[in-house]
Amino acid sequence: MTNSIAEIEDAKVILITGTNTTENHPVIATYIKRAVTQKGAKLIVIDPRAIPLTRFATLWLRQKPGSDVAWINGLLHVILEQGLYDKAYVEERTEGFEGLREVLKKYTPEYVAKVSGIPAADIVAAARLFAADKPASICYAMGITQHITGTDAVKSLANLAMLTGNVGVPSGGVNPLRGQNNVQGACDVGALPNVFTGYQKVGDPAIQEKFSKAWGAPLSDKPGLTIVEIMNAAHEGKVRALYVMGENPMVSDPDLTHVEESLKKLDFLVVQDIFLTETARLAHVVLPAVTFAEKDGTFTNTERRVQRVRKAVEPAGRSRADWAILSDLAGRMGSPMPYRSAEEIFDEIRALTPSYAGISFARLEQESGIQWPCPNEEHPGTRFLHRDRFTRGKGLFHAIDYLPPHELPDASYPMMLTTGRVLYHYHSASMTGRSEGMLFRYPNGYMEVSRKDAERLGLADGQVARVSSRRGEIRIPVHVTPVVEPGTVFIPFHFYEMAANRLTHSALDPVGKIPEYKVCAVKVEPSAGC
Repeated sequence: MTNSIAEIEDAKVILITGTNTTENHPVIATYIKRAVTQKGAKLIVIDPRAIPLTRFATLWLRQKPGSDVAWINGLLHVILEQGLYDKAYVEERTEGFEGLREVLKKYTPEYVAKVSGIPAADIVAAARLFAADKPASICYAMGITQHITGTDAVKSLANLAMLTGNVGVPSGGVNPLRGQNNVQGACDVGALPNVFTGYQKVGDPAIQEKFSKAWGAPLSDKPGLTIVEIMNAAHEGKVRALYVMGENPMVSDPDLTHVEESLKKLDFLVVQDIFLTETARLAHVVLPAVTFAEKDGTFTNTERRVQRVRKAVEPAGRSRADWAILSDLAGRMGSPMPYRSAEEIFDEIRALTPSYAGISFARLEQESGIQWPCPNEEHPGTRFLHRDRFTRGKGLFHAIDYLPPHELPDASYPMMLTTGRVLYHYHSASMTGRSEGMLFRYPNGYMEVSRKDAERLGLADGQVARVSSRRGEIRIPVHVTPVVEPGTVFIPFHFYEMAANRLTHSALDPVGKIPEYKVCAVKVEPSAGC
């Protein structure tokens, strides 16, 4: 997040898109609701489903899944044409404005309405409302990013924030809500294929030399593969061994039939986890790790806040901390990692990572987390980014055209599937699916379908339907609801027995390499014998 969670409460306008915040980030949702109900903020929700936050919205725009770049460009078009943008901010702090202006000419409200399904008048109203008052905050999540144009959509949201002068100010910004508790931290310390810690590029000779010297070994300058690319390479025999930690691709990855075939083709599969997940059942070796309550270390949350994790109980059985397992394994493979504690590892991280340099376990013991960048121990941490200037100097507008999703409904598969999460389950449900309380509240998956589609298809509420795509099929109970529009169905992805990702495809965003989980074509019909 460019800004902090608490700042959302003081925004004058909040735009929410691609995030079912009350179910996926319920704590953050309380700030949004307080901003609206107690401080008079205007809330714009842009989502194809009637998510709970629509009840608090000043405006709710219901777009077709996959049309995000089009409607964002529509808002930008109106703001430019009506002179609502922050001219001083654009002149002083940005570049690329003329290129943006040129590409936006065709994104009239009428054109955007045809592409997105949002009425032209609503495009105009949302643009005026967003530009009417400051600060304005944008919050988004994977409903925006899990498309083949996810990177384009995020850049477009950045265009919207910069055009209205809402970056580098309190309670403004472009604020991604991360999908898991330490996704931000994992990325910060290099769990990406193209960077070392602190997003230092592996292809930069000076950076490569720095880390090679610190770790006492020559390092490759070639970026690695992303998750879907790894599965494809395994299927082709180019990747022969795989080490999976705390991830369950047999539920969470797209096109699960392909994933299963890929994993079974490996010569050697190791899974390190706290439960015997669906992926672990395919492994040659399973290494028992520990839960958050059994280890020391740090988590970094979505607002860049580094927080201490402290061991509360001793590890169960023969399970061990992840770092201890990896250190032992590295030593046995001829690359000693003689770490003695999580703190010692963190000290190495901060020594190699400028944005973490001023954060230490000692400081974290005294403070409720510190937000990076924090360049030295006298620095208080950074509440919001880009206060006076952008990292690159001036903020760059990107002139982006709309591209349709990879797969749209047709005669054979006439409906659109979108996927997501529910409040009571977490990711692949490897933990929540073993919780008696969670299962009592939410025992299994279901498919949301509109009443109009249910009547057309001969489906009743609670009846089991057969849902198929070009990649597979599942059988799943039907929930007839106004939450979804006719022509679209929604399935939560948590449940292996009725896995939505049997249906999804693995087309990737060419930049971020994120799969397009949010749009694929399916056929829905009553299940035989049900």
